[in-house]
Amino acid sequence: MAVGQCDFPNMPDVAGIKLGTACAGIKQAIKDDILVIQMGEQSTCAAVFTQNAFCAAPVHIAKANLAHAPRWLLVNSGNANAGTGEQGRQDALLSCAELAKMGGVAANQVLPFSTGVIGQPLPVAKITAALPQAIKNLSVDNWDKAAHAIMTTDTFPKGVSIIITIAGQPITINGISKGAGMIQPNMATMLGFIGTDAKINQALLQNCLALAVEQSFNRITVDGDTSTNDSCVVMASGCSAAPEITANSEHYAIFADALMSVCKQLAEAIVRDGEGATKLMRIVVKEALHDEEAVRVGKTIAHSPLVKTAFFASDPNWGRILAAVGRAGVENMVLENVQIFLDDVCIVKNGGRDHNYTEEAGQQVMKQEEITVTVKLGRGEAAQEVLTCDLSYDYVKINAEYRT
Repeated sequence: MAVGQCDFPNMPDVAGIKLGTACAGIKQAIKDDILVIQMGEQSTCAAVFTQNAFCAAPVHIAKANLAHAPRWLLVNSGNANAGTGEQGRQDALLSCAELAKMGGVAANQVLPFSTGVIGQPLPVAKITAALPQAIKNLSVDNWDKAAHAIMTTDTFPKGVSIIITIAGQPITINGISKGAGMIQPNMATMLGFIGTDAKINQALLQNCLALAVEQSFNRITVDGDTSTNDSCVVMASGCSAAPEITANSEHYAIFADALMSVCKQLAEAIVRDGEGATKLMRIVVKEALHDEEAVRVGKTIAHSPLVKTAFFASDPNWGRILAAVGRAGVENMVLENVQIFLDDVCIVKNGGRDHNYTEEAGQQVMKQEEITVTVKLGRGEAAQEVLTCDLSYDYVKINAEYRT
């Protein structure tokens, strides 16, 4: 059950980008589990990937192929093709080669992506058999179907669309993502695919995406686990009538802000759909010496199973939050300067419980579906936000039964 209202938006077409889905029967035979995305010849493409040392075979190949003017993306759900060694690499390469042959491009112009169970061989024959149908289904208006095709334990499809205006001309940015568990990006089992009709060169697009991801997907955690398959891709078709976006321009700032917004909204949707989640928590750390310190404190709180289970129980056990702040590795922290709040209720001040705090006030906040925890370190001016969710019985059940 997702936290809050999470309807899929009406996604306008992005000229120059087509999406097609099909059912390959990888893990089930009911819904589409293959997605192909075709980009026009003038398109540019940027991507960021997981930092897990055991990254999946498709991640290695996508990283390498990114330098060869990608024209196609090939995505499958139901199988991660991770922990599969050399065979996994060959399987991914064969899948890319088959799509390249059908799409009339070089094999190194296909970027592969997989999500699902780790350690099982990729069913290449099923995937390649489904490719003709996926290609036949290519359309500019298939964003909803694409978002459904990449889901695994997700309970709803995730999509965001923004239209901006540059020099009087519209630019569309559409994004879809999947992810609900194994979420603690340094880049979650998350996949994100963003398409825009903007004109922008690859290097600038890569820089723009890296900045957006750092402030969005890298600021969320469901369970503290970094997946083997995390990937986020942005495709720019160049089909808009707006002028080309160049570095250090007003147009770049507008585009970068919009891309950041798309990424932040997709990242929040992932947390709202955290496996078994009943609550969304915003951990806001202020008055830190620098951003890295603020993020470290925020993630220490967000990763704590004791904090997360207290939120699930609506138990204002504020000592768990205090303890997490204390073990976050903040050097020479002056305890008397630290303040901690549940929404606007101060729970910690002057080194201990605030004298105005009452259990009743804390309880009222903890019963809410969305809660903000604010920590003021009293050390500087840096501030960062981390999003997380609670840890429920259903999280254990979902992951205990994932392969059965």
